[in-house]
Order: sequence, then C-alpha cells, then structure tokens
Amino acid sequence: MEYLELLRESLPYIQRFKGKVFVIKFSGKVTEDRENLVSLAEEIALIHQIGIKVCVVHGGGRQLSMLAEKLGVSQTIIAGRRVTDDETLELAKMVFAGKINTDILAALRRQGVEAVGLSGVDGNIVHAEKRPPRLVRNDVTGEAIEVDFGNVGDVLRINGKLLNLLLENGYLPVISSLAADSEGRIYNINADTVASEIAIQLEAEKLIFLSDIDGVYLELGNKETKISKLSLSEMERLIESGVIRDGMVPKFESIVSLLRCGVKSAHIVNGTERNALLSEIFTDAGKGTMFTIG
Repeated sequence: MEYLELLRESLPYIQRFKGKVFVIKFSGKVTEDRENLVSLAEEIALIHQIGIKVCVVHGGGRQLSMLAEKLGVSQTIIAGRRVTDDETLELAKMVFAGKINTDILAALRRQGVEAVGLSGVDGNIVHAEKRPPRLVRNDVTGEAIEVDFGNVGDVLRINGKLLNLLLENGYLPVISSLAADSEGRIYNINADTVASEIAIQLEAEKLIFLSDIDGVYLELGNKETKISKLSLSEMERLIESGVIRDGMVPKFESIVSLLRCGVKSAHIVNGTERNALLSEIFTDAGKGTMFTIG
C-alpha cells in the first residue's frame, strides 16, 4: 500500500516533467563506489525511461588525487583549487574521459540506457580559455598571492547543438569536465561550472548536484536544521548574514546565477543514499535542498 501511495504522489511530477531537461552533476564521491554507482544508474534509468531528457556531467577530483598519489605525481591544492600542471592534466584525461566516464556508461548500459560518453572537447561542446593568474588569500596570514593554476580553464560558451541532437533522439549524454580552446589546448574545468553552463544553455528544468551531503544546514552537523527549500531572496540573506560561508559561498553564488539565467530549480542531494534522487524529484517532501527563484 505504501508503494501505491508513493506512485500516486509521483504521478503529477511525472506528468509535469515529461519532455523536460534535467542536468545531473556527479561528484567524484558518488562514482568511486561501484555499488553506489549501480544504484544511481537504476534511478537515472527510471527518470530517463519515463520521458525526462537527462544529461549527466561529472568530474572526478578524488579519483584524480588517488591516481596521482599512486603514481607519485605531486599535487598542489591552493584554497581548495587544484593547480593542473602538464603531468596532472595527462592524469585528468585518463581519469575523467577514461575510467569514470566509461564506468558510468557501463552502469547505465546495464539498465538498458543508450548513453553516450563525451567530454567538453567533443563536438566543441565547451569552449574554454586558460584561466589567468588569480589573487588567492592565505587563510592563515591573510596575505594575497598571485597563483597560476596551470591547465585550468574558464568556460567561454557552450555549444548545445550535439547535446540537443542526442537528447532529441533518446540518448543520454555523459560529459566529463574537460574542454579545449580554439587552438585545441585542453583544460581541466570545474565540473560544477560545466554543469551549470550546460543547464543554462539547454534551458534545463532542473540542475541536480549529487554529492555526499544531504543538503544545506543552518547549523553545520545538526541534522535538525536541514533546509528543504530556499528561494533566491532567502539564499542572498543567508550569504549576507554569514550563515553560508567559506566553500559554500561560491556554490550558492553559482546557483543564484543559474536561477537568474532561467534554470527553474537547482538541488543538492546525497547521491550516496539509495533512492534519494528519486525522492527529491517525485515526492512532496523531497530529500535534499531545493533552490528556486521565488
């Protein structure tokens, strides 16, 4: 009986979202465990098979760090951002466009989904340029230093032609966060940024960030303070008041920007919890935190 009630509750959402575009961003944390990836593939297959057009974007920073350590390639992380030297870029190509992308495709194929593996280089999907040196503040000394992040790029624009072609013909694109400039130089791009820019270009109904956190909390570590839904004005107040701080500020600012650019809603969902994705999309209570314009 409980399952029948859930089906009744999900029906209006299925009717509402059929034919819409969802961009789902995988963090490296949700792809490193095989059983978790298989479970996620089941959920995404269901979403895809009821007529929602799904586009998956992934990075893989954790796996890149693990491979670098295994091969003895030293890594430099400044203010949470990776400096991508030439050797690290070669590893990123292997991990992002190789292992992780193929693992996701294999998990989706097991569910009968016709998925297509891509990077931002394929079909000129992501046009990028090298990120110029930036001033980064030392949290300990307060001193600002100029940092060259190497082969890290910024998105100039998204070419959605190939993605639209695939989505319109029933395919599910899986895109790794590598891109190139007009000269063919390859760059490592922040996967959240790639997912956001693709969601804007595709006029997506939803952008869903799958990580290993349950959502946004007013008090860090206090599960009783989790927020289920936030409007644009509420998000701005939380940033101004300092409740949202440190590494969450850029993510919030990115979400504010994409909502203003036409994406209907954004979500932070724990992708390591079974059925959390489906609960967030197809139930009234949801499971993570939903961000909307109003």
